[in-house]
Order: sequence, then C-alpha cells, then structure tokens
Amino acid sequence: MKQIIAIVVLALSTAGASFFGWKQMGSSHKAAEQITELTAKVDAATKKQAAAEEELAASEEAVPPLQLQAQELAAVKAALSSGATLKDLEAAYAKDKKLSTERQLGLAGVRLLTNGSKDPGTVEAFQKALEMTDWKGQKNVICAAQNALAAAGEKVKVMSECAADGAPAKAGKADAHGAPAKDAHGAPAKDAHGAPAKDAHGAPAKGKDAHGAPAKDAHAAAAPHAVHWEYEGAMGPENWGKEFPTCGKGKSQSPLNIKGPFEKVRFNVAPDYKPGPLKILNNGHTIQVNVAPGSKLRIDGKPFELLQFHFHRPSEEHIDGKPSAMVIHFVHKNEAGELAVLGVLLKEGNENPGLKTLWAHAPAKEGPEVTPNGVVFNPANLLPRELEFYSYDGSLTTPPCTEKVKFFILKTQINVSKEQVTEFPFKMNARPVQAQNGRPILTN
Repeated sequence: MKQIIAIVVLALSTAGASFFGWKQMGSSHKAAEQITELTAKVDAATKKQAAAEEELAASEEAVPPLQLQAQELAAVKAALSSGATLKDLEAAYAKDKKLSTERQLGLAGVRLLTNGSKDPGTVEAFQKALEMTDWKGQKNVICAAQNALAAAGEKVKVMSECAADGAPAKAGKADAHGAPAKDAHGAPAKDAHGAPAKDAHGAPAKGKDAHGAPAKDAHAAAAPHAVHWEYEGAMGPENWGKEFPTCGKGKSQSPLNIKGPFEKVRFNVAPDYKPGPLKILNNGHTIQVNVAPGSKLRIDGKPFELLQFHFHRPSEEHIDGKPSAMVIHFVHKNEAGELAVLGVLLKEGNENPGLKTLWAHAPAKEGPEVTPNGVVFNPANLLPRELEFYSYDGSLTTPPCTEKVKFFILKTQINVSKEQVTEFPFKMNARPVQAQNGRPILTN
C-alpha cells in the first residue's frame, strides 16, 4: 500500500512539474511576441523622428531666403506707404484711354503694396485686370490677379497652374479655356463661352480655342483649371456671379432682348468666309466648328478674323421678347484683340442643307475635335442673303462674361427643320436675356 501511495505522489509531482514548465514556456513566448511588437514600434518611431529631423533641417535652410524676401517686401511697402507713387502712377495712366492688361495688373500691384489686400480699390483693380485678360498667352496676369483676390478674401477659385506650391486649386471640369482654351467669345472655360472651362464660347478640347489656338483640352478642355458652370442647377446662370463677378455685376452683359427705339448707323458688315476642312467638336456646352485662317468679317471696312462658330438652343437673343428656335454665333477677332460676334437666328421651317452636313459629323458626346476625311465646309452656307443687322455692345454670354464684345444680330433668319432642332444634342444651352442698362441698340 505504501508503495502504491509513493507511486501516486511521484506521478502527481511529475505532472505538476510538467504543467508548471508548460505555463512558463507559454509566458516566455508571449513575452517574446510583445518584445518583437515593441521593437517594431520603436523602429517606426525612430524613422519618423529621423524624417522629422530632415524636414526641420530643410525648413531651417529655407528660412533665411524667406526672411530676405520678407525684408525686401517690407522695404518696398515702406517706400510706397506714403501713396505718392500710386498717385503719380494713376495720374500718368489716366491719360491713356485704354490701359493694357499688363499695366492694369501693375497698377493693381502698386495699390496692393500701398493700401493692402483689404482695400476695395485694390480688389477692384485686380478684378478689372482679370476681366481684361483674353485668357490666351496671359497666364501670368490670370495667376497674379486670382492669387491677389484670393489673398484679399474674395470668393475666387484659383486655377491649378496658379495655385501656390502645395495648395491645390479648386476646380470643376477642366476646360479648354484655361490657361485653358477659350470660349466661343475668346474666354477660357469649359463652357460654351469659354472660362475658362469647355466652351461654346470657349475653347475646344484637343482642338483649337475660341481664338484658333491649340486648346489643352476639350472645351473646357482637358486641363483641370476653370471653375465648372452649367445652364441649370447650382451653377446655372443665376449663380455665375458667385464665381465670376462680371457675370453678376457687369453693366454691359449679353444677350439682350432687341426692341426699339433704335439708332441708325450708315456702315455695313461684309462676311468673306472661305471653304475649308471641317473641324467640329462637342465641348460639353455646344457644338462648335473651328475655322482655318482666311475667313473674315469686315465691319465698316475693318477686318475681323473668323475663329469659330457655335450654336445655342433656343436663341439667346430675343426679338421683341420672343426667342427663335436656335442661333449661330460666329466669333471674330481683330489684330487689336477686339471681339465681334455675328449672330444668325434660326426659325423652324424647311431642312437646312448646311446643318445637315454639320449634324452628320457632330459628336453626340463631349470630346476632342474631329476632322472627317474629305469633308469641306463653307461657313457662308449658314448666312442669309440680306445682311441688315441690330448691333450693341455686350459681353461673352458664358463665364467669365467678359465685356467689350461687339454684337451684330442679323435681321433675316434662316430655316432649320424641327427634326434638326431635336437632333442638336443640347436641349437648352442659352443664357437668359440681360438688363439693357441704357445701352443703345443700333440698326442699319
């Protein structure tokens, strides 16, 4: 019996020792895992510390040049603080009836240095410089004005090319307008009239801008700069002024309701359009046809080059309060950079042979310019025989709504069939009529 008890005690002792050893082994494994995890965290923290130290060192290297720039800027502001230089510059420029965009920007810059970014005169000066820009080859003006207005707290979106390093610009669909392409009226945008954005009056994607220059992208074009706008919804015409001040505050905006009384003029308009290869695109706001150099419009004998033409449905211009089925805007520019738009109204009637050719090749969806093989088109095919007109001073009918655009709306309308109106891929792409604000309407 004693022997059995001894055997049992020995077995229990062995089992207890084994259990204790197993527990100790498990604790050791867990401790090893914890040590490994802590080691990894320490390594990661060490790397982050090293990276932070490198960034700090780089920042310290950048401080002296920034301090020098700040000192230089402070010295310039102190030198201009009396306002004498600003007054002299304003007096000198007052003699020029028409300042160049660069001089207007320079004047705005001196105002900024003299009076600061919160001065209303400074904001107005930069806004004027931005409005004067033809958005082609003047990226420096656009960027300087947009950044200055943003610094002044104005609600303006800065193009991606103009945003400060590390500060992405807010943008909608990029457009051919920007330093996108220009809209049909020469303004950048992605829209029918430039921004800008695509353009009916803007610039074609992967085609030419409203001024016939290669666009970076399709109508508003493919670049990510111009603010997105539409004909309906949150960015419809009633809200354009929130992003494009001239659209809301301008006093010479287009289109108009054309009604009497009229002022008589003695000059004429004489189109001299030439046939050329068809170059057509859907820029997201209209169907636009880009025209090769050589076609001109003579206004009182002065030549304007035809850049492109595009369509609106219904017509943007009204005659005695009534719109037409559609309108064609032929966009021209002279050597001085002045824009002139010849408008041809379309009434429902017989099929139009010229539109039949265009509609057969017009892209149904937004995209780059297409050039159908062997297709030649003459813009003169879309003109009436009679060329009597109404004329007024207006603006681009799409953002940025730049003013000082001459409009000539022909009195004689051409036909378009109901089916051709329906085939146009935009159900509505017309800005509402704007206030006349005392502007005279001329007629010959």
